[in-house]
Amino acid sequence: MIYWQLFYAHFTSNILGYGGGPATLPLLQYEVVDRYGWFSNQEFSEIVALGNGLPGPIATKMAAYIGYDQGGILGSVVALFATVAPSLILMLALLSVLMKYKASAKVNMLTKIIRPTIAVLLGVMTYQFFFDSVQNVGALHTIILVVAGYILLEKRGVSPLYVVLGALFYGAVFLS
Repeated sequence: MIYWQLFYAHFTSNILGYGGGPATLPLLQYEVVDRYGWFSNQEFSEIVALGNGLPGPIATKMAAYIGYDQGGILGSVVALFATVAPSLILMLALLSVLMKYKASAKVNMLTKIIRPTIAVLLGVMTYQFFFDSVQNVGALHTIILVVAGYILLEKRGVSPLYVVLGALFYGAVFLS
């Protein structure tokens, strides 16, 4: 049963998540946190942070981790397949249609409408992560990490990998 649940959670998230990995995160969060209860919001936010720090597409990294955590190696394979299957199926089925209408004004308008929706979903997820962090580790530590992360990422151009590793080190020293 767990393999079907892994497949369903990742397949539906990725088939409905227009715009790639970041667009699927709120949908995947609903599936693994709210629907199946495999992770808390805190744990999911840590998976997202780790996935962002590693090279490659975030959706496949998260699928591999979630699948392995819930179903071992076979669970990881099932979740990875379910993550890439929607794109594979749609690309094969709709390649000719896509090539014919890629410059269409209606397609461009659809993209312009969907982007703000994805931004709002990501904003809601970020708010939930922030609120959970304040509850779990306190406002002071959360503010320190947010400000330090912003400065390092946006002002100094530090790699997200080093920022995540620094946050992990900070947590190990000050929060354990």
